[in-house]
Amino acid sequence: MRYLNRLDAGQRLGRALQRYKDGNTVVLALPRGGVVVGVEVARTLLAPLGLVLVRKIGHPHNPEYAIGAIAENEPPVYNEHERLSTSEHWRDQAEADTRNLIEKRRELYYGEDFRPPEVEGKIVIIVDDGIATGLTMEAAVRAIRQRHPAKLVVAIPVAPPDSVSVLEELADEVIVLDKPKNFQGAVGAHYQQFEQVNDEEVRELLREVQDDLL
Repeated sequence: MRYLNRLDAGQRLGRALQRYKDGNTVVLALPRGGVVVGVEVARTLLAPLGLVLVRKIGHPHNPEYAIGAIAENEPPVYNEHERLSTSEHWRDQAEADTRNLIEKRRELYYGEDFRPPEVEGKIVIIVDDGIATGLTMEAAVRAIRQRHPAKLVVAIPVAPPDSVSVLEELADEVIVLDKPKNFQGAVGAHYQQFEQVNDEEVRELLREVQDDLL
């Protein structure tokens, strides 16, 4: 399956989640690209939209390759083999830098005019535009689990089977529309259009959904 764009993926995902349109559902998206998908899911389910502020930790020699990830206020998650290939000093610095970036994003995205939805006792659906290594989603799931949702669902347009199996151990339910055995190595390869999403778009999309529910 190949999606036209994130809007298309979000609409398809929303249709697959119709049974959660019950008034007790919250949608949380991983920024930035996951927010475009999350908007469509939230609108379909008439649910509030929030974020899981999480960032990958890139390899010291290849920053685009995730060897770990951190979600706000939670310990880091690492690929154990890759963790052992780096020094403790490097990891400490990388983790500190990543936490600073997460805090800056919190201030930028939320500001004073956006109130993140409560998740305790709710059905929480965590969405992204796709999964490669699965580390950022793993960090997100572990973080939200600490906030005591009634049920925790991961919903993704595309992901490789091995990453899905890890998440199935952590979430109450994992919904993936496409689990290709020949995963192309990058999420964007499964989309016809996969433009970068900037921080201002994330701010605007959060407020659009908030206004829709008023």
